[in-house]
Amino acid sequence: MIASNRILAAGMLSAALALAASASLVRADGRPRAIPAPARDEPAHEAPETIVFAGGCFWGVQGVFQHVNGVTRAISGYAGGAAATAHYNMTSRGDTGHAESVAVTFDPAKISLGRILQIYFAVAHDPTELNRQGPDEGSQYRSAIFPRDAEQAKVARDYIAQLDHAHAFAAPIVTRIEPGKTFYPAEAHHQDFLARNPDYPYIVTNDLPRIAALRRLYPDEYRADPVLVGAAGH
Repeated sequence: MIASNRILAAGMLSAALALAASASLVRADGRPRAIPAPARDEPAHEAPETIVFAGGCFWGVQGVFQHVNGVTRAISGYAGGAAATAHYNMTSRGDTGHAESVAVTFDPAKISLGRILQIYFAVAHDPTELNRQGPDEGSQYRSAIFPRDAEQAKVARDYIAQLDHAHAFAAPIVTRIEPGKTFYPAEAHHQDFLARNPDYPYIVTNDLPRIAALRRLYPDEYRADPVLVGAAGH
């Protein structure tokens, strides 16, 4: 089931709102917004790594990271609440503690945690919006990082401080670091939603501009063919 506010947004968003929804991605001259790379990254290692991000509707966040070279898996789900409420209908109420999230698994030999974080802040969502993204409102759409360990948390905190100090955005970053939370995969019909529904009005308005920004800002990291959950048999 899809939340009513998302259906409404899909059917009624105007061209003006489409421009506003992607405003955080572009500068005054219409070019994608570039932000500095993290000054501090993880030490190099070879083991696959997973980090969980929340940044609004999980359709778009998943779609962005599925187009990133070095990402081997991106799964939509829920993080921040209990197992019993890790369901779309419950999470949509906004009172479970869960956020719509995406577990991003990547190969550190091909892409670093720092670059993954840079893409998250630059194009995957607007980190200055509190408890909302575009037309979606509520704590379930908050900007949050659920780190796997203390090292991930440290790199993320340092990067947020760096971006705020550099005034990389017009407003302060509100992204929360929430360690120690379990990730629960979402229902099957939410997986690969952007790839399966590229013409869905909500996707066209809110998410395809982010894929375009990824391609322009990070051409070396962009992959045309997304890595899909369904293709892996999940």
